Amino acid sequence: MSKTKFTTTVVHADRKLNPDSGAVHYPVVNSVLFGYDNPQDLVDIFQGKLAGHAYARQSTPTTDALQSMINGMEDGVGSLVFASGMAAITTTFLTLLNAGDHIVASQFLFGNTPSVFGTLKRFGVEVTQVDVTDIEQVKRAIQANTKMVFTETIANPVTQVADLQGIGHLCKQHNLVYIVDNTMTPSYLFKAKNVGASLITTSLTKYVGGHGTVTAGAVIDTGNYDWTQYANILDSFKTLPSQAQALTQIKKKGLRDLGGCLSSDSAQMIAVGAETMALRIDRACANAQALAEFLESHDKIAKVYYPGLKNHPQHQQAKTYFKQFGAIVSFDPVENIDPVALLTELNVVITATHLGDNRTLALPVAQTIYFEMGLENRQKAGINENMIRMSVGIEDIDDLTADFTQALANV
Repeated sequence: MSKTKFTTTVVHADRKLNPDSGAVHYPVVNSVLFGYDNPQDLVDIFQGKLAGHAYARQSTPTTDALQSMINGMEDGVGSLVFASGMAAITTTFLTLLNAGDHIVASQFLFGNTPSVFGTLKRFGVEVTQVDVTDIEQVKRAIQANTKMVFTETIANPVTQVADLQGIGHLCKQHNLVYIVDNTMTPSYLFKAKNVGASLITTSLTKYVGGHGTVTAGAVIDTGNYDWTQYANILDSFKTLPSQAQALTQIKKKGLRDLGGCLSSDSAQMIAVGAETMALRIDRACANAQALAEFLESHDKIAKVYYPGLKNHPQHQQAKTYFKQFGAIVSFDPVENIDPVALLTELNVVITATHLGDNRTLALPVAQTIYFEMGLENRQKAGINENMIRMSVGIEDIDDLTADFTQALANV
């Protein structure tokens, strides 16, 4: 980013692109097609000799403006936006991996990502999932055909914190692509580039957009990896500069061919939401810390999972990596309390599946988002059967603690 601080840069990002008519927000360009008076211009755009837009499945001026903002947040060399975070992750895997390749991944991942691993295995890609808080497990999992390592920063819902720096050193040593998903700790809280990440994937739906009104995702190239050394870059993209090779392949073979494109309307909604991201995250993280401490001291709560608590197994690592500890708090009520019954008693907190919203959300983990995983896999991920996960919002903290006080009294 520029020398101005985070929020100042984001708030003025659109205006600095000089949109028409002096607009301070980049306009929504809803045209699917783009015409040129000189046909040679269209030819040159198709052949990559001229910057421009040919078809909205690959880009529009509005999605380009959002990509510029996201890339600036991450200090990257380029970014692509998608219709969802899962579209960004899946497209990256499918376009950069071949049958016979192997990846090492965290065993503590958002439920849909392991589902994608099942698809990769059907296509002949090997996947080994390990405890990424233990660098020795990651090291032992590397094989001769390993191409990349993938991890989230803070796991959902048990909040394990990966050994991000250690994995970065390991990937550099073995020339592996290091993909970090920073959805739980977006760029305001954590710079994945600084721990050696090659690519960053993220769900813009969550803290960047912030309002629960639009889905979007992104992949950002940090510039840390020399793509001329990556065996799976297709011949047609090897003539490009190193920092353009992977993103161009993802764009051409993934975004264009698979079609997970973001609409211009959605792109502008994300960009507007991003302007208040730091303010919202500051408030949500402060609320999460206070609520975690409140629950930890309550006699009807058996365990609280939050990196900001001193008894969290990776508390010191989290202090090192992150500006704040995030806004995801999970907890186990004591054994005789049914999590569904407890959630029923809450009035301010909403029972819903989502993260990064302005409103505090909660759900029973084993019965909902990790139900399909099965008991054995839930236990492997550290998920207890009565666990409740919260995405803490920006409400007044006194109202949140009061809501839990009355709910726990009544359950």
